[in-house]
Amino acid sequence: MIRTLMSKNSNRNSRTKRFAPVGIIFAILGLLLFAYTVRKAGVGHIIDGIERLGTGFVLILLLSGIRHCVRSIAWTKCFEPPYALRFRDALEARLMGDALGNVIPLASVAVSEPSKAAFVRHRVPLMAGLSALAIENIFYSLSVVLFIFSGMSALLLIFPLPKPLRYAAIASLLTILVVVPLGYLVIRRQWKFLSGAFTWLGNRTGGRGWIEVANARAQTLEERIYGFYERNSARFLPILGLEVCFHLAGIAEIYTTLSFISETVAPTLLTAFILESVNRVINVAFKFVPFRTGVDEYGSGALAKVLGFARATGVTLAIIRKARDIFWTTIGVLLMVRRGLSLRAAANQSQDIAEDLALPASQAPTLPGGS
Repeated sequence: MIRTLMSKNSNRNSRTKRFAPVGIIFAILGLLLFAYTVRKAGVGHIIDGIERLGTGFVLILLLSGIRHCVRSIAWTKCFEPPYALRFRDALEARLMGDALGNVIPLASVAVSEPSKAAFVRHRVPLMAGLSALAIENIFYSLSVVLFIFSGMSALLLIFPLPKPLRYAAIASLLTILVVVPLGYLVIRRQWKFLSGAFTWLGNRTGGRGWIEVANARAQTLEERIYGFYERNSARFLPILGLEVCFHLAGIAEIYTTLSFISETVAPTLLTAFILESVNRVINVAFKFVPFRTGVDEYGSGALAKVLGFARATGVTLAIIRKARDIFWTTIGVLLMVRRGLSLRAAANQSQDIAEDLALPASQAPTLPGGS
């Protein structure tokens, strides 16, 4: 066990040294783009918009809180008996996991998603948490695809676009048209990538003990994911409905923000819908940039101008969204501190989950508060 832990620490340090310089570079580039965008939009205009929002920021926090709540509820509905997760535990784990994803460059998904299952390991087994989380993310991905496709289509059909934005919108649509059939084919045929990879590795190496354990756990995970709909078809629409509520709350949040900060142009549900759909694209494409600094401001500013708003209005909208993200990230960090975890410790634990799954249960290190 000591040798295993030493090897894990060595691999972790190697990963940290390899990714740290790249993460710093992206963070610096994001800050430079942020400074350029703010200067071009006008610092004075942005400050005026923030002042007009004032206490309305509390309403923004409430709407964004609804988004966290509905996805947490969706996660709890993806558990199968005998396992169940309380809403409170799911919400806390989501906030802590998202906090890690926001502050750790280049490893957002790889760190934030596994950590959510690790944070509820004292309530449900790790495999049950991971499989339920994977199922919830499939439903969320489906809703995102539908949302982005609708938003990009509306943007192309209704508004005259400059060439760069038009090409970006077309590229988004083409990507969706490729990804959706491929995803459907994977789920329909139940392709088993994880267990297949371990089987191939076992055949190549002569079938070592840890490979057999990892293969068995991968098969369990795949069976839970692929068999969920067959065993729980009645949950399909409620879970998808919760994911749709996530996007509707985002539209309401943008509409409310624009109602406060836009002086000359009144927002509509259509413009709020398009801005939120583009924000989803930015979140997906630039998740490796901490808080999407610079990218969100530049994209929102350019799109706001196309939709008839001032560029400063779009930049202000992005900055307010960033303030909202910082608020919830702070909550997530405080929840980790309450558990006695540092950011580094929590990140290391989530990075080790895949390795833990490849170890016999008696050798896998236990997370704080774990069973």
